Amino acid sequence: MTRFLTLFANERGELFEHPGLGMLGGTLDSWVLPEPGEMIPLPGGSSLVMVPEHYPVGWDWQHDRAVCLESDPFEGKGRVYAVAALLPQGFTRTYLPVGVVPPGGGLLPLLGYAAVGLRGEQVYVAAIQTDRHHKWHPRYYNTEGLEERIYRRLQASPGNRILKHLSHCARHYSCFTAQNIFYERWEGGIPSMPACNAGCIACISEDHAGVAPPQNRLDFVPETEEIVEVGLHHLTRAREAIISFGQGCEGEPSLNYLRLAEAIRVIREATGEGTINLNTNAGFSEGIRHIVDAGLNAMRVTLFSCDADNYNLYHQPKNYGLRDVENSIRYAREHGVYVSLNLLTFPGFTDREEEIKKLRDFIIRNDINMVQLRNLNVDPRQLQSGLPYGGKARGIVGLLKALQQIKGLRVGSYSYPVPGREGNSCFDGGLKVPEPVQHNG
Repeated sequence: MTRFLTLFANERGELFEHPGLGMLGGTLDSWVLPEPGEMIPLPGGSSLVMVPEHYPVGWDWQHDRAVCLESDPFEGKGRVYAVAALLPQGFTRTYLPVGVVPPGGGLLPLLGYAAVGLRGEQVYVAAIQTDRHHKWHPRYYNTEGLEERIYRRLQASPGNRILKHLSHCARHYSCFTAQNIFYERWEGGIPSMPACNAGCIACISEDHAGVAPPQNRLDFVPETEEIVEVGLHHLTRAREAIISFGQGCEGEPSLNYLRLAEAIRVIREATGEGTINLNTNAGFSEGIRHIVDAGLNAMRVTLFSCDADNYNLYHQPKNYGLRDVENSIRYAREHGVYVSLNLLTFPGFTDREEEIKKLRDFIIRNDINMVQLRNLNVDPRQLQSGLPYGGKARGIVGLLKALQQIKGLRVGSYSYPVPGREGNSCFDGGLKVPEPVQHNG
């Protein structure tokens, strides 16, 4: 049996392995000993971090039990912390870090903590690569020339509030899609709507569950002309251009359908280049229909679960339900829009057999083109109180295998230019996924 050792950090932030404790990986409701097929060497662009307030827990092989470390085992004193990795985009975690929170401990910030362990001299992370790492590697962002690019663009369009907002996102949040607008390449984000029709538990721009969001939400509704200016500039100048409405710093873009639909029409009258994409919850079907009719090329629908009750628990929809989401998707597919699911993935929930079955049925029933896996950044305690327990979990690797067996479905992590508009091919799901791991307990 391959063993990964537990890692922990002391109060000075120094990293240590515990030679007598094995690494444990966490799911929504269990702890397991990860198998090699669920672990990869820590990829470039990752960050090792201390998990706030969490005491590390490891597996004592000698006594066949889990052990919590509350103080430094080498110095005999001093607080210790669980350690996790924050992964770059294109990697899907297989397990959460395992730790014990003292009474009264707060909820974790909305970060994608992944379990880590040591084998030999190499740090491993509980994850699998689910897309090519190329365009979204951190080395291509926050470069020395970014500030000059932002300055020049703002000087050229001093009255465009979207550009001013994106400059803040690019500088202070290191938002990659915001930065791409100024780099004039790939996928660029265009936020357009502060209001939302959902109250998602892990919303990253508005607090719905007692955890401060990592960024501020857009606080104005841009004019059609502002949207056109940013979108047209990007589509006609950027390499492998995509413009995406529906960013982390806004609400639900389809609520702004009158302006978005008009902007898309104007843009398409001026150019047929590039891909126009909408990131959406797809609950407001009337707005979706208008945007599709205006010339939308691609739509990515965020989805936590294909079970209506579980969907409602996480998304907290207002005046819509999962049936409306399906209606929007069907309309888009009937009109030639390339539809992806932005599948919010959480170990121990998304990989349950009943969830996989409903997801598979949803994909086939609605003729989905692609599933993009997104690590759901949320403290498991925020989900545990409402979601049902039990049911067999196949593991994230098993989930990926099940998705790859659906004929014609692409599986990855990113949005790609729609075929015929890209200058390069869509991700073909060619990354190797190891065989599913069977766990006992």
